[in-house]
Amino acid sequence: MAKKQFKAESKRLMDLMINSIYTHKEIFLREIISNASDAIDKLAYLSLTDDTVTTKRSDLRITVTPDKAARTLTVSDNGIGMTAAELEQNLGTIAKSGSLQFKADMEGDKDKSDIIGQFGVGFYSAFMVADQVTVITRRHGEDAAHCWKSSGADGYTISDCEKDAPGTDVVMRLKPDTEDEKYGEYLETGRLQALIKKYSDYIRHPIRMEVEDYRQKDKPEDAGDDYQPEWETVVEEKTINSMVPLWQRPRSKVTQEEYDSFYREKFGDWQPPLATVSTSSEGTVTFKALLFVPSATPYDFYTREYEKGLQLYSSGVLIMDKCADLLPDCFRFVKGVADSPDFSLNISRELLQHDRQLKIIAAALEKKIKNELVKLMKDDREKYEKFWAAFGRQLKYSVTEGYGAKKDLLQDLLLFTTSKEGGLSSLSEYVERMGEGQEFIYYVSADTKEQAARLPQVERIADKGWEILYLTEEVDEFVMQALQEVSGKKLKSVSDPDALPETDEEKAEQEKQAEDAKGVLDFVKETLGDKIKEARVSKILKSAPVCMTAGGPLSLEMEKYFAKMDGSSPMGPMKAEHVLELNPASAPFAALKAALEAEDRDRAAKYVQVLYHQALLIAGLPIEDPAAYTELVCSLMN
Repeated sequence: MAKKQFKAESKRLMDLMINSIYTHKEIFLREIISNASDAIDKLAYLSLTDDTVTTKRSDLRITVTPDKAARTLTVSDNGIGMTAAELEQNLGTIAKSGSLQFKADMEGDKDKSDIIGQFGVGFYSAFMVADQVTVITRRHGEDAAHCWKSSGADGYTISDCEKDAPGTDVVMRLKPDTEDEKYGEYLETGRLQALIKKYSDYIRHPIRMEVEDYRQKDKPEDAGDDYQPEWETVVEEKTINSMVPLWQRPRSKVTQEEYDSFYREKFGDWQPPLATVSTSSEGTVTFKALLFVPSATPYDFYTREYEKGLQLYSSGVLIMDKCADLLPDCFRFVKGVADSPDFSLNISRELLQHDRQLKIIAAALEKKIKNELVKLMKDDREKYEKFWAAFGRQLKYSVTEGYGAKKDLLQDLLLFTTSKEGGLSSLSEYVERMGEGQEFIYYVSADTKEQAARLPQVERIADKGWEILYLTEEVDEFVMQALQEVSGKKLKSVSDPDALPETDEEKAEQEKQAEDAKGVLDFVKETLGDKIKEARVSKILKSAPVCMTAGGPLSLEMEKYFAKMDGSSPMGPMKAEHVLELNPASAPFAALKAALEAEDRDRAAKYVQVLYHQALLIAGLPIEDPAAYTELVCSLMN
């Protein structure tokens, strides 16, 4: 029996396929089982037109058999089998796929069979773990069986042999263990079960394997009351895979308990999901997806170590454990699976060759997730607010990213605390409640809602009975900057001078007050120097004497945010332009003015310092020298 050489490629190509194409050696089992599944599918398809096929669909199966003594792992199927010529063609020619040819022959009958193999190299992945591979096969309808044997790139032999029934056995003799590689692990039933569940759980045909189990022995009839139960080890053949994926079953046929159990087992979460989303599409790209929103934030969610992504399946075979491209960052918390027969996979079936299908699916999933969250907000507000507590910050950060690229997608999902009694409010709900004559959506920033309610610049808006958004998270100001407006209503800080409309009479009065206060304002600026950009008569204060606002695009809240970041820049942390706003109708302003008129500039300067530091405290900004400020206040009490 002469050894034959591989026709298509050289030893270098074989070495490349064995050592470079696949990322993980464990993939070999997925590939061999997928080939076995293809062989069964071909027989099932043939049964539709050939009356000589008498094998019942219920009898079709794949069997995995480890043999530690012989150090072999065998994957058997009772599918269509191969002739000697097909052995020569499919296994003697590297990158020749019998499954791909079968798909081409049956083009137009896509619904009748879903053949997995495309490239004809999956079989050779066996050589990553085996130093010899033997294929024993018998074609359906023939009596003769044939044996293909190879130890790798040196070539192969084909000979006649005996086989009781049609089908194929792939016998892999595993390589000796080394210090770095423990090939013997693929003879352990526990490891094999785990790999089958991981990669081939949804192969449509049963994957059977003998596994050890423990059971209690029957109690002897003459056993006394002190009898202690005895256990025994039994070996039983069991079906390892689930076969029908949960996402392939109609939603009406699956209970929420089944979804919850699947989620907890699949994604290692002890809590049930907060929401379950099942979706499918047929058209340009056919796919099905089963998505879950976790009940709580994963412990590493806001760290660099967290990996987003959905499990990606192609015709029920796991291709990628976390496909990041299927989820936008704004919904990175979503877990689940997506399955499509239309993916263009690379030669190892571990990566996608083209991203067109992926982009179509990702866009559809993004829209579906958004719609489901909107529905959850309307139908079950308590559950949505639980979701918001877990992932609201993620949505807010996503609004600000990419120059607000996702703001239109996400603005309907945002919630804020407001001056209105009760719970959280969406922006659309705020707009619906807007008072008569109210032009803007008002907001104010503070560390807590209690602090926000006491800020002096809030008073004039609140007195009109108009609602105010309380921004209590660092990212909130950036969200406002990104959104700009909602439902045609502009977002406006209560600290903006034009936050309220002014009549001509009010403008004239403001100008007169500014003119009358010019001497005081000049003195304030002279006293504080470059600590402030300017001092001015305030349009936003009603009864309070003073507050600090920002004179440029960088707000005071943004300044505080950047101050918490790494200040390693030689320019130091970014700072807002401070504007000291004074209320000319307040008693402190009158005292300051009186001190200047009495030419008591030292006392007037102390008043300025007190007002300045009060403004810093109200704004939540740091005081440079608290001890000096305390001495200043005490000196005014002498």
